Amino acid sequence: MNSRHAPSTRPCPSERKRSVANPRPNPDAAFSPHGSKQVCAPPGFSFFRRARVRLRRRLTGLGLSLCSAASLLAQTAAIPERPEKLSFPPLVYEPPAPEDFRVQLRAGPVAYVVPDRELPLVNIVVLVRTGDYLDPDDKAGLANLTGWLLARGGTRSKTAEQLEERLAFLAAELNSEIRDTVGSVSLNLLSKDLDEGLGILREALAEPRFQDDKIALRKQQMIQFMQQRNDDSSAIEGREANRLAYGERFFNNRLATKPSVEAIRREDIVAFHRRWFAPRNFVLAVSGDFDRDEMIARLEKMFSDWPFPGETPPPVPTNTVFAPPGVYLVNKDVNQGRVSMLLPGILRDNPDYFPVMVMNDILGGGGFTSRIVNRVRSDEGLAYAAWSAFPGGVYYPLTFTAAFQSKSRTVAYAASIVLEEVQRIRNELVSEAELEQSKRGFIERFPRTFATKAQTALTFAQDEFTGRYAKDPRFWREYRARIQTVTREDVRRVAQTYLQPDRFVIVVVGQKDEILKGHPDHPVRLVDLAGGRFTELPLRDPLTLDPLPLSK
Repeated sequence: MNSRHAPSTRPCPSERKRSVANPRPNPDAAFSPHGSKQVCAPPGFSFFRRARVRLRRRLTGLGLSLCSAASLLAQTAAIPERPEKLSFPPLVYEPPAPEDFRVQLRAGPVAYVVPDRELPLVNIVVLVRTGDYLDPDDKAGLANLTGWLLARGGTRSKTAEQLEERLAFLAAELNSEIRDTVGSVSLNLLSKDLDEGLGILREALAEPRFQDDKIALRKQQMIQFMQQRNDDSSAIEGREANRLAYGERFFNNRLATKPSVEAIRREDIVAFHRRWFAPRNFVLAVSGDFDRDEMIARLEKMFSDWPFPGETPPPVPTNTVFAPPGVYLVNKDVNQGRVSMLLPGILRDNPDYFPVMVMNDILGGGGFTSRIVNRVRSDEGLAYAAWSAFPGGVYYPLTFTAAFQSKSRTVAYAASIVLEEVQRIRNELVSEAELEQSKRGFIERFPRTFATKAQTALTFAQDEFTGRYAKDPRFWREYRARIQTVTREDVRRVAQTYLQPDRFVIVVVGQKDEILKGHPDHPVRLVDLAGGRFTELPLRDPLTLDPLPLSK
């Protein structure tokens, strides 16, 4: 063989560079048939091979470009010109079953235990059968004060300061509160600290310290909050709407005052806690990074040997009284009028619950697709926010509410538009498009209820707590089917049944003189919207809630 054409054993220049500048093998290099050692190609071979490689790459690139272009054209042809014309395959989703997670603990509580190994965290929520409705008449605020102190007033083994410091060290969060018909204590922490966290949670539930200086601090804060009661027109609106919707003497209108808070003593807090914070009154939502059986054993231990028996609380009162129809106005010097338009409501176990949900969604609960929003906000530009709500009450009927804020001179006109839309949904069938859009929204949003394991546990725990699981254990499994069966005729029927225009209570907070003038371009008088029945309500003393003299 001519020595000029013999393969050289010298590394190619490109190979000498490969390990530093170019870690990929050089396509111009030839390999020896006797091994993997790379050698230089014969003279001329490299030039022609490089040409072939470059040609092959260009042809391959051209083919990919043509394929991409064809694919893009096909995709473009499949995209409709309007978003509402997009089509998707049917959503296949089945909600979790509550019985898969429900555990009846021997110590008394029912727990929903939902493992979740995604993050090294554990979340525990203890729902407690207690509430503001159990406050003594002369000590309103007792439940609220007790609820705040459980997580912030120390425990048997730790002062409030030591507890706060230890929780910070563990990167744990301990919270507590008592609202109108429920109390809650929650703990979130790293799973590696679970045993210590459960010890802290047990002490907060069973042996809170109720430290004197923390009691004094919270009472001072409560009185400071009271002093601001008349600063915000939304707070005034909420208080007066509640009084008109449920009655002056209903428990959720028994608000804390300076005298009632000052009357609370530490022994009152201790007695309130020992009456209601016993395992028989607990429902738990437990989720996170743990073994299910091991967690159940820990919970059994945590709630065993409780230091006091506690009592079963009485039922939540239901003695609501809805006010006579009319316009009720609180004179407040603000640049906009706040309006709530109220009607008597329903319980959530009412057979019409699902048609009512759909009806309200079309009327004003569905955001920018709803009629009230479109008329009051989009078409007329009278309000930034306008909406309606028709929730079903758990223990007593909640109200239908339509609300908005508008300039003083256009309050009456905006309210008249809301009444027009109420009459329209009573008198006319909604369109098929409105009905389908509303039902599709409820059905497609449904999986969000169980988006996380923590949400799943808490949803089922709340159903246990409020009695839904006992009354209707298949509620979530049948939710979408019940929505789907709602018809246009159902929507009109429930609107005619529950939206009675002659029963409207219209609550207004704003500049009385300007609001009553109305707008020169719209000859609508506020007092005429409720049959001429008009009542001016006084502001209330922020510390005592006694009525103040009406301004002249």
